[in-house]
Amino acid sequence: MNPDQLAAALLAVVVSAVERRDAVAAGELTVADIALERPRNRDHGDWATSVALKQSKRVGMPPRAFADELVPGILAIEGVAAVEIAGPGFLNIRLEAGAAGELARVIVDAGETYGHNESLLGQTINLEFVSANPTGPLHIGHTRWAALGDSLARVLKASGAVLVSEFYINDAGAQMDVFGESVLAAALGEPAPENGYPGEYITALGVRALGERPDLGELPREEAVAIARELAYGWQLDEIRESLERFNVHFDVWFSERVLHAVDTATATSRIDEAVDRLRAQGHVYDLDDAIWVRTTDFGDDKDRVIKRGNGVYTYFAADAAYYLSKSDRGFAHKIYLLGADHHGYVHRLKALAGAAGDDPERDIEVLIGQLVSINGARLSKRAGNIIELNDLREWLGTDALRYSLARYPADSPLTLDPELLQKRTNDNPVFYVQYAHARTHQVARNAAASGVDRAVFAGELLTDETESVLLGALAEFPRIVAQAASLREPHRVARYLEELAAAYHRWYDTCRVTPQGDEPVSSIHGTRLWLNDATGQVLRNGLTLIGVSAPERM
Repeated sequence: MNPDQLAAALLAVVVSAVERRDAVAAGELTVADIALERPRNRDHGDWATSVALKQSKRVGMPPRAFADELVPGILAIEGVAAVEIAGPGFLNIRLEAGAAGELARVIVDAGETYGHNESLLGQTINLEFVSANPTGPLHIGHTRWAALGDSLARVLKASGAVLVSEFYINDAGAQMDVFGESVLAAALGEPAPENGYPGEYITALGVRALGERPDLGELPREEAVAIARELAYGWQLDEIRESLERFNVHFDVWFSERVLHAVDTATATSRIDEAVDRLRAQGHVYDLDDAIWVRTTDFGDDKDRVIKRGNGVYTYFAADAAYYLSKSDRGFAHKIYLLGADHHGYVHRLKALAGAAGDDPERDIEVLIGQLVSINGARLSKRAGNIIELNDLREWLGTDALRYSLARYPADSPLTLDPELLQKRTNDNPVFYVQYAHARTHQVARNAAASGVDRAVFAGELLTDETESVLLGALAEFPRIVAQAASLREPHRVARYLEELAAAYHRWYDTCRVTPQGDEPVSSIHGTRLWLNDATGQVLRNGLTLIGVSAPERM
């Protein structure tokens, strides 16, 4: 019996008890009102619930008395062996060994889908992250946002959301012109422009651009800059895509800012023009001092925002508005932005923008701010000059170590990683510890096959060892952990869970044997334990997949 099944059965018992006194109140109860937890002390049973304390007011009874009334109904649930009332009204539930052990077979049968849940079913989400300027290599900050954003996307999808992960390409504006000037200067052997982009990669782009267009030095300056810019832009964007794919980060949509600025020849307007008109129709746009403003203070912003200057030039806020509206137009009711530590000022601005667009700023948009990350001993890139590149970090520490370590901590906590630890093949290294547990499940399965043990027989009632009870309890938690990680936007919960599961598995491995010892014949306990072993491997594999880390079969 898994937690969802038990919660559903408990709900029926509670609804029946409440209905006898208040049918209306009983109809308001849902499975979310059944709070199941794993007791820290295994002597207290397999599951504990505070439902009697939380619902006693509905029936006008003391919590402990209401708990006492629920006991017969709970005992009647198939698979429940015992119920005890503790403290002011907590209910401690112990399952029959067969019901608890059945979970191993459920997991193996479910395979890659175990842990998936429907907690976000019906939600359509656009998740934007990284969104780096295509004017240079991805750096250490992007590395963290890439790992967190991709892991978040995976847990949201696993929880039933319809989700698109999106990279917003900042390919319009003055920085692109400076980029083009920098590449052209490198191509022609000229000094770098003031405030130009540094690094050997600019030199390499210049050489490549000149090879592609040997006539750059003969063209009018403005034309030459545009050609150098577009060539280098395409190459740099390709490098960003390749760097992310090698880091196991995939984007469904690459959205170009240029699309927002492009003028439709039929209407002579851009999407930004249309966005301003749409915000005006909502009643939140006004004209002052020849400029056009959005009254974002209506939605908690610290000041109103200029969307079009008096000289007729749109601000960055205008592009933000058009981009936000494009997400709504594409069917995304909910938008999540994962931004860097230097973007705190965007939180109120974007929420105010959602309000001005007619959305609910507290429901339809989330802005998550990630904190900085550093790695002891990491060197600045020789190629880029002033940053630590994602490619260098990945080659130095490995994709798995980086992905796991970055997914292991909340996004809002500053982080310093220890490269020596991440390269150790010891239990002190969390990613090694979890991956080794997964590899061990495969080694156990190989040894079992060599000894004639298979999964032809399953007898869950035989899984009675204390370590088996603990391991089954940990396995049962996985779907809830995934749902929590999704609802709280905290994929680090999956990584921490995997470490606890690995610890429970290693303790079980030290105590229980899947293969017969000595002259011991193969029996049902060996085959049943193989189910439990393989179930653990499946959950470890599913969890590692959710944070973009491989699950090796040998180490």
